[in-house]
Amino acid sequence: MAAGESAAGSELLLQQAKQLLNSYKDSEALQLYEQVLELAPDNFEALCKASFLHCRIGERFTDETSKINHYLKAKQYAQRAYALNPDEAESNYVMALSTGCEAMISGPRQRLIDINEVKGFVDAALARDNRHAGAWHIMGRWYYKMANLNLAEKIASKMLFDGVCGVATNEDAAKALENAVTFDPGNIQYYYELASVYAEMKNSSACIATLEKAISLTYETKEELELSRRCKLMLQQQQRI
Repeated sequence: MAAGESAAGSELLLQQAKQLLNSYKDSEALQLYEQVLELAPDNFEALCKASFLHCRIGERFTDETSKINHYLKAKQYAQRAYALNPDEAESNYVMALSTGCEAMISGPRQRLIDINEVKGFVDAALARDNRHAGAWHIMGRWYYKMANLNLAEKIASKMLFDGVCGVATNEDAAKALENAVTFDPGNIQYYYELASVYAEMKNSSACIATLEKAISLTYETKEELELSRRCKLMLQQQQRI
């Protein structure tokens, strides 16, 4: 195939993949993004989207083998994107996302190392684009995790990173997740996690307001409907407090 034909073919596949992604057809979209990478291995957009989708699809699996396979591919694609454009928000975002996924399937020491690395990538993503909802979401998760380490994790963090967890609070997590909601107000996962942080902070009024907003929106996917159900249950619990 000539270079011009390859470029045109890649562009058409990217458009089709984007339409599938916007229609919540993740597996079909991933297949097309990976077809693009067969034609153009250094296509930055396809690398970032393929990494993102492997993370999202991998999270749905309950068996460890499938989950690990998706997360490993996600990290590989993210590393290739980062090697191409290390200063771009999206490459840093998928590095943060895939490193966080890697942490979920790692042992305690590696998990802390990965969590520490996430912060650097998400900081870089937000420095490039401070309206990146996905990056704010990861930042919120990072703050929440580091603010709520168990005793063994705090000791290990102190030894490995000189106590980086000391700078993280639930208030920091809430502020970051508030930004995620602001920049992507249709994403129920952001509302649910923000409400969960408010609940942890005993801020019932903010929790209830967040949950009421979440359940007022319209959702389509199974994951969204499940989160909507959880939001309703949490709302009932908060209203009884």
